Amino acid sequence: MSTPARKRLMRDFRRLQQDPPAGVSGAPQDNNIMLWNAVIFGPDDTPWDGGTFKLTLQFLEDYPNKPPKVKFVSRMFHPNIYADGSICLDILQNQWSPIYDVAAILTSIQSLLYDPNPNSPANSEAAQLFSENKRDYNKRVREVVEQSWTAD
Repeated sequence: MSTPARKRLMRDFRRLQQDPPAGVSGAPQDNNIMLWNAVIFGPDDTPWDGGTFKLTLQFLEDYPNKPPKVKFVSRMFHPNIYADGSICLDILQNQWSPIYDVAAILTSIQSLLYDPNPNSPANSEAAQLFSENKRDYNKRVREVVEQSWTAD
């Protein structure tokens, strides 16, 4: 059954394959276009450099009119990422627009890694460290990066 959401996700997938943005990748899980696995690589020259972070994207039939549910599977330490991996990002909530596709979602999350919004914290400890003690914050981020190499 081909619905508008599924057609759009096929288009998003083709675009991601033909013109992949730097540092992100994603693909539907086997036989389920509505559930994707994605990877975001930590941006170069940031504390996240070298990290490989896994996410899932769960789409509903109202996509692209409503955003997908996006979660990090990898353990994260970030002001805008909840303990369960959920992401506090305006384009995934109140600033969503149907013009965003999977590539735009993943690149927005990648830029959020090194440019957090400590004023809208999902992780208050990370937000406080980011604002008050960059050195300790970066140290915690490096620990998460190293865990990303071995975690499944």
